[in-house]
Amino acid sequence: GASAESQAMARGAVAGYNRYLADQAGKLPAACNGQPWVKPMTLAEFRRQTELTAVQAATAALADAVLGAKRPAAAKSSAAPDAPVNLADAADAMREAGLLDSPLGSNAWAFGKDTTANGSGLLLGNPHFPWAGVNRFWQVHLTIPGNLDVMGVGLGSFPGVTIGFNKDVAWSHTVSTGKRFTLHELTLADGDPTAYLIDGKPEKMSSRTVSVPVRAADGSQQTQSATLWSTRWGPVVVLPRAGLNWTAKTAYALKDANLGNVRLLDSSMGFGRARNVQEVRAAMKNIGTPWVNTLAVDRNGNTLYADVSVVPDVDAAQLQRCAPSKPAAALLPAAGLVVLDGSKSACDWRRDPTSPVPGLIPIGRMPTAIRTDWVHNSNDSFFYTHPDQKWSGISPLVGDASVTRPRTRAGLLEIPEMLTRGKVTPAAVQAQLFADRNFMGNVIVPDLLTACAANPPASLEARDGCAALRGWDRTNSLEARGAHLFREFWRTARLIPGVYRFPFDPAQPVVTPTGLKMSDPAIAAKVWDSLTLAVKAVRAAGFALDATLGSVQRPLITPEPIPLHGGDEFEGVLNNLGNQFAPGITPKGLLIDYGTSYVQTVTFDTRGPVAQGILTYGQSTNPASPHATDQLWLFSRKQWPVLPFHPEDVEKARVGEVLRLTRP
Repeated sequence: GASAESQAMARGAVAGYNRYLADQAGKLPAACNGQPWVKPMTLAEFRRQTELTAVQAATAALADAVLGAKRPAAAKSSAAPDAPVNLADAADAMREAGLLDSPLGSNAWAFGKDTTANGSGLLLGNPHFPWAGVNRFWQVHLTIPGNLDVMGVGLGSFPGVTIGFNKDVAWSHTVSTGKRFTLHELTLADGDPTAYLIDGKPEKMSSRTVSVPVRAADGSQQTQSATLWSTRWGPVVVLPRAGLNWTAKTAYALKDANLGNVRLLDSSMGFGRARNVQEVRAAMKNIGTPWVNTLAVDRNGNTLYADVSVVPDVDAAQLQRCAPSKPAAALLPAAGLVVLDGSKSACDWRRDPTSPVPGLIPIGRMPTAIRTDWVHNSNDSFFYTHPDQKWSGISPLVGDASVTRPRTRAGLLEIPEMLTRGKVTPAAVQAQLFADRNFMGNVIVPDLLTACAANPPASLEARDGCAALRGWDRTNSLEARGAHLFREFWRTARLIPGVYRFPFDPAQPVVTPTGLKMSDPAIAAKVWDSLTLAVKAVRAAGFALDATLGSVQRPLITPEPIPLHGGDEFEGVLNNLGNQFAPGITPKGLLIDYGTSYVQTVTFDTRGPVAQGILTYGQSTNPASPHATDQLWLFSRKQWPVLPFHPEDVEKARVGEVLRLTRP
């Protein structure tokens, strides 16, 4: 559970929020002022919001599946068998839920004394999060004299520092590949679809009706109700696109490893007080980090990689022993869903006495490494932390040897390349990230241009596309001409079956997959179709094929025409920018609402941290504030301000009067 300190911090956060509302009554921004939903918060509501953050990778993502579980009619027992599941569509359904290839991502690079110019640790933190909403970061500096002095960013619903640094250590997080839940295939009792068998004996499901107020389109409030069904494993869910339905014979239940996880604040406070990376690692022993890796450095020149996140304690042998029906088992490799046989009590998660949370994998069996050269992560598994780092005995629920992110390949290529130029400095790391190299452009476009010249496509648009891409420098800098065209082309061309000349080879994770299989006429025809459609899309939006990216790519969160450098997830641009809900070019350009959010470099001198950082979307969400877009301009210009950590630096950087709060 949560410590007394973190419970006190939660009470303080609630009191602070409520005090702010009282002090600002009638003076809030127009979008909030006088709205019925802007009201004081209770401690229970705060805790619910905190837990909602923890369960984003399970219950929250599958809320529709929980609400959609309706008791089947008795007649269903004689219905025709379900049609075979389209596994590709099942995977798409999980992507849409944010559970497969999550849009939330990040890069983190940690360099140790073997590779840094000053012999101290050097960290690059580059989380890719939404630019609006509950996952938006805010800059914060927390100081309790003699007890805590930590700076960085936190989420609005979190009273600690999520990513940041103190005088001795710096850390960042990246979304990890670990599984946060399992599904359990229930064998239902004959004649009763609300009873399921455990070791041959029936158990009844429980049900409860939940009612919530919902605002209708006309602004009025209405009440919506739903009946939720629950089992010993958790709530019953239905995922029709994955073939997981509630019938007269079978149902599926969701067991979420992050339910009740209130431990993250204690981990965060441990990070904030850590004096070296060993103490950062120790702060994770409570298994409170819900769904991220942690990378850290210290002033002594050590680096840490750790995926000590919340993962059900299920190993490879149990996956075999507790395999469900064949269609359900096929969902793990295809759509990332772990389904276990829910009719056997022995198929519950292992309860290791060394784990502080029964059923979760303890730190001793999670991947952690302390090195003095470098470690990195870009949302693929622990497997690719460093080329020389070897692993064994890690549960497949933590990760595997697959590479799904081109950014992982970019990091594995660009870090060693950067090190050939000498020991690294903050300036070198900043320049590498903001070079905006387009990894997939570099491995795809040469074959495309060769085919353009050797066997020109019939389509005039495709030939025009070839000409534009011939002039592209294969970066996503503001000056890059044709980068927007490549994005529209590769958005669809990458999905062509068999498109690569060399498919993925785990023995060569950096250089495969690569090339275009233009020697195959059927594949070549589809590639030209993708290029034709991309050219048409760019022209229909009103942009030239050779327009600069800076004239096309803009923030969605402001009407200000701020030019943005960076590229989308599937392009392998480390400085990742995208649009969560409406990808693709529009008459207003490529509109960005997520990606590089808070970016920091931190190293250490004799005084303490030497930190530079940008909160890309700015510290204020009030459009009238001068701080609404000031840092977007810094990001656009690739300017990294120094973050004032020491008291004298804070005083010099002060922009307003100090607000002193006393109890009313």
